[in-house]
Amino acid sequence: MWCSGHGTLPLGAPRRRGLEAPVARMPPSPCIDRAPIAPRRRFLRTLAVLCAGAAFANAALADEIAVASASLRVDEDDVLLSAEFGLALTPALEQALDKGIALYFTIDFELLRTRAFWFPEKVAEWSITYRVAYSSLTRQYRVSSGPLGQAFESLDDVERFIGHVASRPVAKASDLAKGANYEAGVRMKLDVNQLPKPFQLNALASRDWQLASDWYRFDFTP
Repeated sequence: MWCSGHGTLPLGAPRRRGLEAPVARMPPSPCIDRAPIAPRRRFLRTLAVLCAGAAFANAALADEIAVASASLRVDEDDVLLSAEFGLALTPALEQALDKGIALYFTIDFELLRTRAFWFPEKVAEWSITYRVAYSSLTRQYRVSSGPLGQAFESLDDVERFIGHVASRPVAKASDLAKGANYEAGVRMKLDVNQLPKPFQLNALASRDWQLASDWYRFDFTP
């Protein structure tokens, strides 16, 4: 006697084809078949996100404004800043000016007192913003800061004017400790937040709409 899937047959009895027990096929186990796939998919998704982020970051990297020099000096009770920036507008920014879009450039300054075993203390800060606009009627550029303004015939003259900081009062010497160590920092940037909304989106997506310098830092002892 032997056993089949449909009952017991005597030994030697012919086995009908229709009585043959079907071969059971186990369904694919999600734990076995899908386990290697899930981590691979997560890895590919993560890689895609990283690549997209890197591409976006490269597109949004700012063109650099070079800082040629920066220094401080004390004149009576004023701490005076002098600096030179190598400002050069990108073609996209030049076209924006030609179309009547005003651009805003900001120079930031900060003075930190260095402290052993502790974070530096900010003791002074100063900034100035220049508004640059072009008039197609007069064919002149106008640079203004607050109520004051000045006209220029060429964009080169505008870049030199904004990039030159000469003896600007940025702090009071009486507020500083004589002989103490300080660290000064200065930078220039295009303020994209003051652009019209559609151009702010351009600034996020294209490096042609980004223009800034890194912080230029130097030591100062009053």
